[in-house]
Amino acid sequence: MKRDAQIRRADAGFSLMELLVALVILALVMGLVAPRVIGYLSRAKSQTAEAQVKNIQAALDLFQIDVGRYPTEGEGLAALMTAPPGALGWAGPYLDDELVPSDPWGRPYFYSSTEDGLRVRVYSFGRDGTEGGNGEDADFGRPARTQ
Repeated sequence: MKRDAQIRRADAGFSLMELLVALVILALVMGLVAPRVIGYLSRAKSQTAEAQVKNIQAALDLFQIDVGRYPTEGEGLAALMTAPPGALGWAGPYLDDELVPSDPWGRPYFYSSTEDGLRVRVYSFGRDGTEGGNGEDADFGRPARTQ
């Protein structure tokens, strides 16, 4: 009886070699899977920025239909949430959230308009926060150019 208990105790658990093999397998799997997951997260932020820019631009178009003009640069995107002074016909808020959303990297979206106020753009400079770039650092939306 005592001998059976000693044999069972010796067989219990894992050997050091078994643990090392398991750790190597886990490291290999993580080395293959982690870059793909990170790539998916990067693309998700870029796609979110594109969708938000389109949504804000659509809200600006609704503002223009109701008020007869786009918000000035001074009024900015806040005009989508609260009526600016003298904005007759304002029927907002034009966005579902309480505030204008920030870009996926936590910075506010930029808003610009042409001098004549006929064209406006909402844009983000991407992950790096500077103009230009590729991939996730690319700009989303383009600033309006004056003609």
